Amino acid sequence: MKSIWTIVAAVTSFGISSLFGIWLVPFLKKLHFQQTEREEGIDLHKGKSGTPMMGGFMFILSSIVSGAGCVVLYNALGGAPETSLLCAKVYAGIFMALAFGAIGFIDDYIKAVKKRNLGLTAVQKLVLQFLAAIAYLATIYFFGGDTKTFIPFVGMVEVGLLYYPLAAIFIVGIVNAVNLTDGIDGLNASVTGFGAMFFLMIAALFEKAGVSIMSAAIVGGCVGFFIWNAHPAKVFMGDTGSLYLGGYMCAVAFALDMPIMLILIGLIYIIEMFSVILQVGYFKLTHGKRLFKMSPIHHHFEKCGWSEVKIVIVFSAVTLLCGVLALLITMKYTNYI
Repeated sequence: MKSIWTIVAAVTSFGISSLFGIWLVPFLKKLHFQQTEREEGIDLHKGKSGTPMMGGFMFILSSIVSGAGCVVLYNALGGAPETSLLCAKVYAGIFMALAFGAIGFIDDYIKAVKKRNLGLTAVQKLVLQFLAAIAYLATIYFFGGDTKTFIPFVGMVEVGLLYYPLAAIFIVGIVNAVNLTDGIDGLNASVTGFGAMFFLMIAALFEKAGVSIMSAAIVGGCVGFFIWNAHPAKVFMGDTGSLYLGGYMCAVAFALDMPIMLILIGLIYIIEMFSVILQVGYFKLTHGKRLFKMSPIHHHFEKCGWSEVKIVIVFSAVTLLCGVLALLITMKYTNYI
């Protein structure tokens, strides 16, 4: 019964996401919610100016309707009961993702309507993001959440009082790393879709139906969105979509008590984030020299002559390999092998 609802969530989410685009893309064009490429950007991207943004609403709607809907139906129709803590993690996680999506929407709105290309300031974003993360963690604490987490090659480890502040920093860091991964056609949807697929498998191992359904919903939503976002993109997800995806992936990882595993499964996110950190640090230390031709690192490969399609394929392949490794580690250190 669990696998049936997982399949239903994935298929329904794919259908809603892909079909919603038929109406959403023209609607966003009509409202002039469009991308404006920065002057210092890649020349090949100049032609993308005018492409509708905020397409992330496709998988936001599909994952909420199919994910939350299938979880409710699963519980109502006699599915194996799950603990109140796990239910809280699932539903609170969805609300956290929505909160991050709302922050992204404000940022996109400022860019598209107010014509301020950089959107919210860095401080404004961080304050709002930490509030979203803290609200989620406070909810988990209220429902009796513990401070244990799975460490690869070790097993479950008690973190203690540092768990919650470290978790808040981790969530905000990952969300922004996912945001940085959105820069070329189809990249973020592909990497996140494959990453969520492996969390689905891990959740299935532990028989956590709610998390399996959540993961399946975002997989289906990303595939449906990819139809519209594959090169050449007809719509971009915007910060609305990328911040939502970051929050959603964190919600899934924390529901499984495996946030550290997100570093492995989402290795591309981490590489993207550190490419920016290293670029900025090196630029300041050397008074103007650059470590990469451009950051985040997917733009470096573009400058090296890689096509957007090649970058998506390579980065997706890395995610697949990391996902397989994460699955094997999980099975080994939770007595499934």
